[in-house]
Formats: sequence, structure tokens, C-alpha cells
Amino acid sequence: MYVPAHFREDRVDILHDAICRAGLATLVSMTADGLIASHIPLLLDPAPAPYGTLIGHLARPNPQAHGVRGAVLAIFTGPDAYITPSYYPTKRESGKVVPTWNYTAIHAYGMMTFFDDPDRLRDVVTRLTDRHERERAEPWAVTDAPEEFVTGMLKGIVGVSLAITRLEGKVKLSQNRPEADRAGVVAGLRRDGRPDVAALVAAVAEPPVA
Repeated sequence: MYVPAHFREDRVDILHDAICRAGLATLVSMTADGLIASHIPLLLDPAPAPYGTLIGHLARPNPQAHGVRGAVLAIFTGPDAYITPSYYPTKRESGKVVPTWNYTAIHAYGMMTFFDDPDRLRDVVTRLTDRHERERAEPWAVTDAPEEFVTGMLKGIVGVSLAITRLEGKVKLSQNRPEADRAGVVAGLRRDGRPDVAALVAAVAEPPVA
């Protein structure tokens, strides 16, 4: 991933937090038939240090579940938004501005292994379910489904584990713009109904806590 210095984020705790908040990953690997990508939720285990391990599952018929060649890439993204030049005071002052896009992206690289132990698969499915149901008023649980049904469903998936060997983060949130333009981006995004991205732009503009 191309990462200019002012957009680079290499603090592992920040990247881990972004991965956990994103949830869904694009898993890219090389197979005998060429490149393939799957979009799956992944869990992050912090061990082994320093980068941890990603864990999830694929449908058994998925070609990606039948072996990969070389390293695998898991891509996570956060909130993103188109940035119009109209947000910038610089547009009114000189007109020397162009559109861009603000976004965050984390790339996790590593070697992937597979597992089909029923107990381990059940644990992964349970943890994924609990992670995404926990904020609901009445969370659904794996144990809410009939046992024979769950057992049958587990036979249709293959577990994946990716030990992360390299972790890259890109946080492109107008850091390269003058302070007045960043303020204009925050105001414009909020006005256009994107307070999530506006909050991120405002956050990266704040000086770090000593």
C-alpha cells in the first residue's frame, strides 16, 4: 500500500482498535486458479506479539478454503467520504484545490492455515456472533438454534487463521491541508450528513497528549 509519511499509522494498538471496529475484512490470496478475494468477518487475537492473529471461517465450497499460495492479505477499512474542494477556504482564496477522498485502511499480511475441528469452529462462530450481537437489546446466541442444525452448519465451513507478520495503516484525513481547510472539511462533512468522518478529521487535527 502506498502510504505517504503524513498519512502513515504504525502504532499497533491504534491499528488493532481499527481492525476490531471494522469487523469485516477483504481476504485476498493466490490460489491455483489465480487471485481470489472473500469478504468475511474476522476476529483479532492479540497473540502472538507484536501483531496478533486473525481468525474466521470460509464456506467449504469456496476455492479459497482449499489452499493458498504464499502470503495472504486481509484488508480492513473504516469510514470514508468524498471531499469536495468547496469545503476549503483555499478554494475561495486561490482556487488551487482539487477533490480527494478521506479514508482509513489497514493491511494485515501473513501466512494462513486452515482447521476443521468442530469444537474450534464452534468457538469461532460463537465469538463472532457474540461480538456483533452484544449491543443489541435482545442479542441472538448460537445456542438459540437447535443443536443438530448448528452441528450441520459447522460441517459447511472451514476455519482460517492468519498469523500477522506485517501490519500497515493509512489514515488519510486531510492532514496535508492547512488548518483552515481541515476546519472547513469538518464543517462540510457535518453539514452533508457525515459526522462520523468529520469526527475522525477533527481527531487527527488535535495535538497528541503528552
